[in-house]
Amino acid sequence: MELSHPQFARPVAPLSTPGQGLRVALISGNYNYVKDGANQALNRLVAYLERKGVTVRVYSPTSDTPAFVHSGTLVSVPSIRMPGRGEYLVGLGLTPALKRDLREFAPDLVHLSAPDLLGHRAKKFAKSLGVPIVASVHTRFETYFRYYGIGWLTRVGENMLRSFYSDLAGIYAPSESMADLLRAQRMNEHVRIWSRGVDRNLYKPSRRDTDWRRAMGIADSEVVVGFVGRLVHEKGLDVVADTIAELERRGVKHRVVMVGEGPARDWLTEHIPGAILTGHLEGEALARAYASMDMLFNPSTTETFGNVTLEAMASGLPVVAAISTGSSSLVNDGVSGRLIAPGSIAGFADALAGYIADPLARVAAGGSGLAASSRYDWDEINGAMLEHYRSVLEPAPAALPVLLPRRAGAARVAPVPPVAAVRPPLAASGS
Repeated sequence: MELSHPQFARPVAPLSTPGQGLRVALISGNYNYVKDGANQALNRLVAYLERKGVTVRVYSPTSDTPAFVHSGTLVSVPSIRMPGRGEYLVGLGLTPALKRDLREFAPDLVHLSAPDLLGHRAKKFAKSLGVPIVASVHTRFETYFRYYGIGWLTRVGENMLRSFYSDLAGIYAPSESMADLLRAQRMNEHVRIWSRGVDRNLYKPSRRDTDWRRAMGIADSEVVVGFVGRLVHEKGLDVVADTIAELERRGVKHRVVMVGEGPARDWLTEHIPGAILTGHLEGEALARAYASMDMLFNPSTTETFGNVTLEAMASGLPVVAAISTGSSSLVNDGVSGRLIAPGSIAGFADALAGYIADPLARVAAGGSGLAASSRYDWDEINGAMLEHYRSVLEPAPAALPVLLPRRAGAARVAPVPPVAAVRPPLAASGS
């Protein structure tokens, strides 16, 4: 077993702002050792909260080689490598020293970001302290079973998630479609939206680079179908491969560019031999790759939001995606892209072929997606999250008793509905 290396960062001094005095403990299974959409969102939230005067302390497994410089104060949690997925770490829970650290920090609220072993043990400890607990939902773990040949465990997974989430003070979904699913699954009575934003100074159509395309071996006249994400099967790689094979069977000329890295890379090389695999890209290199594509193909059904979908929209691309949580809240079918029934190879092929054949349709859909992406501002979204925290910590006042006459003439006590607490309006979440 390999224990993660302790890593601490100097805390950022809080500003004198409306969040002054609020203390939040964030429990994360991955805060900075692998870069993904979930921990990027958490880091942006922590940075925003600290700018607003909130003191945040993050407890997470760490690595000697973090993927990026994190925000806030990070406290290392002992961990082991995940079997079969060694890039991920499994937090082993809170040691006595970590429990003492968390107790001395005295958080007003504990935020859990994953229903893993660390999350379960942190939840139990926070309950013993009497601290309100909330959780954000970042992926549909219950859908993973079918990608590993054990789909019969899906219902068991849902029950385990319901046990974890149902008694929390609130849970946060990144999209309205995901929130609807959580309500339907009876995960919690208090589901709120914490959406995601996009850096529109980074992701934009003007980053399209003909020289980059040529360097990748793409002719100016060729149309590129792009995929961006971790190269793991739960991202729908089997659907990507089958759909590309269908396009080739139909004789639809195109090129495939896949951005990302992961354990399924060799599988993709075998099943989509003509694909250009760029490996992991980030920053301006990633933004250039997006803008240099002609459309994004995202058949995944495991997303709760779909950061790659929003980044593609901000880059001016039409998006062909599965009808699923996340994408259904982002893509306007027939306007900014196409939404296709999950796993429908013919449907995906039809949609991609339509955009490949019609450059005007690509431009129109890309322009609509670009306009829609402007609603997703990070500060407004994280400001809404801070208001959610406040609503948990400042419940509506209790009902006041008032005397009412009994039928026999005596008096009885009845509750009066409380006056609604006056709060600033929540910022738009973009959902």
